[in-house]
Amino acid sequence: MAKRKVYGEHREFQARWEAEYMFTEVKGKPVCLLCGESVAVMKEYNLRRHYETSKKHKDRDKNMDTEQRLQKVEELKRGLKSRQALFTKAKSQSEAAVKASFLVAEEVAKSARPFREGEFIKSCMLKVCDAVCPDKRQLFSNVSLSRNTVAERVNQLSTNLKEQLVEKGKDFIAYSLAVDESTDTTDIAQLSIFIRGVDSSLTVTEEFLALRPMHGTTTGQDLYEEVSRCVNEMGLPWEKLVGLTTDGAPAMCGHRSGLVARIRERMRDENVTEELTAYHCIIHQESLCGKALKMEHVMTIITRAVNFIRAKGLNHRQFKAFLGELDTEYGDLPYHTDVRWLS
Repeated sequence: MAKRKVYGEHREFQARWEAEYMFTEVKGKPVCLLCGESVAVMKEYNLRRHYETSKKHKDRDKNMDTEQRLQKVEELKRGLKSRQALFTKAKSQSEAAVKASFLVAEEVAKSARPFREGEFIKSCMLKVCDAVCPDKRQLFSNVSLSRNTVAERVNQLSTNLKEQLVEKGKDFIAYSLAVDESTDTTDIAQLSIFIRGVDSSLTVTEEFLALRPMHGTTTGQDLYEEVSRCVNEMGLPWEKLVGLTTDGAPAMCGHRSGLVARIRERMRDENVTEELTAYHCIIHQESLCGKALKMEHVMTIITRAVNFIRAKGLNHRQFKAFLGELDTEYGDLPYHTDVRWLS
């Protein structure tokens, strides 16, 4: 004989069980109105056993007649509904507070501000709330914006964006990479990697893929290992790589040991027949144009003038005042750099 299954018996809650055993039905499950516990199987024997043996509500309704029991059931059902509504409201408010926390953390990250700015923002929010809607102060107080919370929210947002990019990468029919390496204010080399991919519907996705700190050397082999690790983490096949954009540094475009040469060697090892197209990074276009047009005599004079203006604070202040008097479009100029000349 086949074993009986609960879902196949079509058991339904009986209205008489409310008065007899103080039970009601909540989302398809019998729930005791006296203690709030639910019974796994909707069966009269189980409800009666719980009603007669539970120590939490023993003898609580022993002396009630039928009418009193019905009144008690209705009172307990109203109490249960109010508790459920309160729980739903609290849950909704909690979800709203978490969502608000994520929104503020996203704005903090976009503006490149320190994570501790969240506490300052919350302080401003509470002051505005006291002036505009003081009755809603508790809702604003529930929004957690401590330094650790903002850092955790930003990390979760970053992880989610990476997961979305990985999912999009699975549909790429071709993609290209752009790589640039610069040194930050703490003398740590930072390798920036960008990706541009296209899927079968010709939808182009261009995103910042990774920022990898390089604490040691920055040779072509070091750059290749970081780029290769990033590509493998994304699950991108090498045969779909069609382009690579770098600057003109030897570590990037060296013919033997540069990043471009090593990636081409890796693609040959992967039996990729398509040729990798290497591009020169367009962020250096001003410097490249100056060198290609042989305007060193002009660039040298301009560089000397810029350095004279920015070398001393007095010169800089006087120059800015002069531009203000002329009502020029630009009110200042940066230091001269070979990489980003006046860009």
